[in-house]
Amino acid sequence: MHLLLEYTLADDYLERRAALREDHLALLRAAHERGELLMAGALPDPYDRSLLVWTAPREVVERFAESDPYVVHGLVTGWTVRPWNVVIGPGSPGS
Repeated sequence: MHLLLEYTLADDYLERRAALREDHLALLRAAHERGELLMAGALPDPYDRSLLVWTAPREVVERFAESDPYVVHGLVTGWTVRPWNVVIGPGSPGS
């Protein structure tokens, strides 16, 4: 089972992220090294959303979001966690 964490980004996200980026990336790298986070990135043109794909339990994903500097400092204005039913690729029933 995969979970998708979707961030809604503030209008001034690009202008404000530099001060928090290294702390944000450190959390992402740690989750990836633990095997919880598969991939993450922002959607450009416009930069209004970010997607993070997880294999961890929901409570781990929620704890990550609640502690992420981008969330804590308002670069993320909202977030949701949803199950993602993967049908092709790693973790799918046929893989």
